[in-house]
Amino acid sequence: METTSEGKRLDISLVIPIKDEEDNILSLAREVESAMRKISAEWECIWVDDGSSDGSLSRLQTLARENPRHRYISFEKNAGQSAALWAGFIETRAPIIATIDGDGQNDPADIPALFQKVRSGEADMANGYRAKRQDNLKRKISSLLGNGFRTWLTGKTVRDAGCSTRVFRRECVQSAPQFAGMHRFLPTLAAMQGFRLTETPVNHRPRVKGNSKYSISNRLWVSLLDIFGLFWLKKRAWHYAIKAKSD
Repeated sequence: METTSEGKRLDISLVIPIKDEEDNILSLAREVESAMRKISAEWECIWVDDGSSDGSLSRLQTLARENPRHRYISFEKNAGQSAALWAGFIETRAPIIATIDGDGQNDPADIPALFQKVRSGEADMANGYRAKRQDNLKRKISSLLGNGFRTWLTGKTVRDAGCSTRVFRRECVQSAPQFAGMHRFLPTLAAMQGFRLTETPVNHRPRVKGNSKYSISNRLWVSLLDIFGLFWLKKRAWHYAIKAKSD
């Protein structure tokens, strides 16, 4: 387990992927800082710039100079949210990882409660679900169809796999397969490895600044294809229990 620059042991690493979110970064960072002051834990926040073409990198550089708890990675070009999260996971230094989206719709104030569920041992992964979604009708329909089809084909894990607000032990993702769309299936992949899941309602807010990067054409149909791939992976997965072994 690594430590901060002051030699303190890190307890939790936040990973926030962003793409053209220059107007959201600093305000979201302040919310993260406010939320983390409510728990007794040493933390860091890894921002992953997924090839932004606006001033996002400049904002991240300013943020990192002002507060060393915030660090960043910036991709040369857009690689997708799954790649951004994976790069963030590799960069983390704490035994527990938290994720939220960088568009401001996920509320950092929900992280402490999820963190306590994992730190206490109640679960290996604590997932949020958006009880009152603040998206437009098109995105709600896309998510409803995707979640329903995912549950039917791969089995029930959590009710809202599209919610990015989650906290988990780093072991939950260390062996996860790397593919575009991985971020939509983290709970299912964790459950397949035998990790314990729990879920709780979280706040979901309307987007105030910036533009959504998703639509039915680039989200629903691609995720449905990924579900078939995960169905194959789950059906072909093997499990074993060790009866005895030598020293």
